[in-house]
Amino acid sequence: MKRRTALKNLTLSIGYAVATPALFSMLSSCTADVETWKPEFLSSNEKYLVTHLVDIILPTSNSPGALDVNVPQFIDKMYHNIESEENKKVFKNGAAIFTEKFEAMFNKKFSKGNIEDIYTLFDSYFKLSDVKHQQVIQDQQQNLSEIDEDKKASFLMYKFLFSVRYYTLFGYYTSKEVGTEVLNYDPVPGVYKGCISIEEVGNAWSL
Repeated sequence: MKRRTALKNLTLSIGYAVATPALFSMLSSCTADVETWKPEFLSSNEKYLVTHLVDIILPTSNSPGALDVNVPQFIDKMYHNIESEENKKVFKNGAAIFTEKFEAMFNKKFSKGNIEDIYTLFDSYFKLSDVKHQQVIQDQQQNLSEIDEDKKASFLMYKFLFSVRYYTLFGYYTSKEVGTEVLNYDPVPGVYKGCISIEEVGNAWSL
């Protein structure tokens, strides 16, 4: 599958999101180099984890990747400035559980891991049977207080992973680079056509 086609499908899968002026302002401010920027919300360990996860989700190819448009910085700003205190706590607990799972699987400190190791663990939690996938989705629609004690660790970790995946896609598709270079972009739209085939539409439009 071509990268542009895959990106279009990912856009459709997350639906349409309205970015407020405040979000656009945060997006435009995410310009620091991934190696040197100092997070406001993420710990150093969480920065390392999130950076590798977004690179796994949307790596650089013939199109810009998540790191090219500063998605880790965007996630950090969203959690520092927008997310509720409850969601911040869930995020950090989920990240801690993922780290513990990593160290148990590979028998080494998370800071000594590489992107291949992280991908192996990440992939293991998304390569599920249809039945298990549906169960995870159902659990994620519940509140933490409704989850059985023996499922809470899994619940929190999936909350963390789904959040990183969601904000990776959201930050990526609302970035200027992707809006103008990857998606169809026409700042001066032409004639309106109300009934045309999907093939004629082509790639998803940013404007």
